[in-house]
Amino acid sequence: MILTIDAGNTRIKGAVFEQHTLVDTFLFETETLQEKILKILNENGNITDIVIASVGKAAFEEFLIFSERVNVRTISHQDVFPFKNLYETPLTLGIDRMVLAAGAVLAYPGDNRLVIDAGTCITYDFVNDQDEYLGGAISPGIRLRYKGLHQFTAKLPLLERQDPENFIGKSTNEAIHSGVINGVLHEIDGFIAQYQAQCPKFTIILTGGDAEFLAKQLKNTIFANSNFLLESLNHIFHYTNQND
Repeated sequence: MILTIDAGNTRIKGAVFEQHTLVDTFLFETETLQEKILKILNENGNITDIVIASVGKAAFEEFLIFSERVNVRTISHQDVFPFKNLYETPLTLGIDRMVLAAGAVLAYPGDNRLVIDAGTCITYDFVNDQDEYLGGAISPGIRLRYKGLHQFTAKLPLLERQDPENFIGKSTNEAIHSGVINGVLHEIDGFIAQYQAQCPKFTIILTGGDAEFLAKQLKNTIFANSNFLLESLNHIFHYTNQND
């Protein structure tokens, strides 16, 4: 069994896998990292490895406390990935985006793939059917948009994510919900349309904390999987072991 860890900007997600079967998932705050992982290890005594992708503030050293008990590995730019990286600044490409691209290659072999990660930021990553990573885009996520409207204006309130009742907002709150949520939906559909203009057939994977919220409202056919990064870490673990 392995424990995969997605250490993000705001929270940490984890999953336990038995081979390619997802056994359990976890979500906790960075401040409780060691306490929560110790609990997971105690409850799942057959875990042999922890595989980590970190883009947040949790340092790799915080995981090393467990290295006497299990193998601890963090994914880095030095690892071998199952795609050719054509990004012009490869060392600035986030590890989370690289892991998602690798997961898309391993889960959907022979396809063109677009991975959309709707989290703190919304990232778009495209890997073609030749397993070449071409790049993508980065934009503010839903919560960042709500916070930005509040922090950079004098009077707009800070709201929580909510489906707009109507695209024509009849109050300030309704107008904010419409602008943020419909703006994100139109953005995603617009990006997909741009990719379709250049590549008519490809697989779309939607993941991240807002994936389930957005999936039911998007026009395009997608695979919505909020655990795709955790699953991708599991794929990379097995891919690396087979190619050592």
